[in-house]
Amino acid sequence: MNTRVELIVGLGNPGSEYDRTRHNAGADFVAHLSQQYSEPLTADSKFFGLAGRIIINNRNIRLLIPTTFMNLSGKAVTAIAQFYKIPHDAILIAHDELDIPPENARLKIGGGHGGHNGLRDIIKCLGNSDFSRLRIGIGHPGNTRQVSDYVLKKASAKEQQLIDNSLYEATRVLPMLTNGQWNDAMKELHTKVSNNKADS
Repeated sequence: MNTRVELIVGLGNPGSEYDRTRHNAGADFVAHLSQQYSEPLTADSKFFGLAGRIIINNRNIRLLIPTTFMNLSGKAVTAIAQFYKIPHDAILIAHDELDIPPENARLKIGGGHGGHNGLRDIIKCLGNSDFSRLRIGIGHPGNTRQVSDYVLKKASAKEQQLIDNSLYEATRVLPMLTNGQWNDAMKELHTKVSNNKADS
């Protein structure tokens, strides 16, 4: 795949009670980008979220954190993609991933929703699953009955540091993604993650 990323969406739930919870890892990633590039996100009602723009490799990259609840994320993604005429395969969705440990982040092109309600709604609203994902590991509680409570709580300080580290590593490969260098970005991110795990 050599499509250049034009839109990065971070999934989460709105409201202070959900701030920095595990389920908001995707939103935290986009907020991190906004801070790193010193470009604020502002509420935009037509996109149902907090929107902004950063420049990477001399290209405009749109940022969005939907302020709908997680299971209505597709409404916001569809609105901004249609407004800026962004192809579905140029969209990167950052989201929390139960099946990946907290120190890891992985890129994925296409695929199903894996039970993630945000992805489920985006697929439904876009009408396909051609978009790419940044899967931010948050770990699994070990029991499926505990998942809902687990994702809506904050991680321990140690786990949160691991998650923050993975967000930083993901940020470093963005220039490759905006150039369409997916294989290079995946190799860089996934190898870095593996090395960090081996060193721990």
